[in-house]
Amino acid sequence: MKLVFFGHSCFKIVSEKGKKIIIDPWLTNPLSPKDADQGPYDYILITHAHGDHLGEALSLSKKGGEIIAIHEIQQYLLRKGATKAIGMNIGGTYRSDGISFTMVPALHSSSFPDGSYGGEPCGFVITLENGLTIYHAGDTGVFSDMKLIGELYTPEIALLPIGDHYVMGPKEAAKACELIRPKVVIPMHYGTFPVLSGKVEDLENEIKKYGLEIKIHPLKPGEEFNL
Repeated sequence: MKLVFFGHSCFKIVSEKGKKIIIDPWLTNPLSPKDADQGPYDYILITHAHGDHLGEALSLSKKGGEIIAIHEIQQYLLRKGATKAIGMNIGGTYRSDGISFTMVPALHSSSFPDGSYGGEPCGFVITLENGLTIYHAGDTGVFSDMKLIGELYTPEIALLPIGDHYVMGPKEAAKACELIRPKVVIPMHYGTFPVLSGKVEDLENEIKKYGLEIKIHPLKPGEEFNL
């Protein structure tokens, strides 16, 4: 079981039974390692329709992967030729092969490359076969209902944006940690472009103000975290 960071908000998860999951599959992002796994994947999760998160979802689905996304993204990708796409909505859970994918809110915007409405943005809570729970927040600002996500799903690992400008910065991400109370936080969506200027050390300093015993575990693109 492992989690691999491919830069920006793109992660690969390999479950206990060897199922491969990719989240926000922008494998051509500027930080992505040259040897990033190009699939096939069992599950392709998309948090919203912006190109830096939709990424290569369509081409990956044609290799046999099952897309999981909000209804509007599912319909869009099916029209574009996706082979298999599951549409769902916020608050719902999709279960397959002993893994649960729960769609939770995010505060952001969402539009397709042509500028049309891309459905509501979301995050995902993924519960693997052995019960380990991972929360990918998607692109978001901090919001008080993150406390409900923590209470309902008790994620052990939280993947949180810290880049600022388009998403929450370190100060807001630290508050998100206080609301969610995960054991481990892996920062994402920072450093891809100069405007995403949030820094891990600033997150660490902000978390100290809350007195939280949370491990901050930054990953360089291509690095793995054993689950």
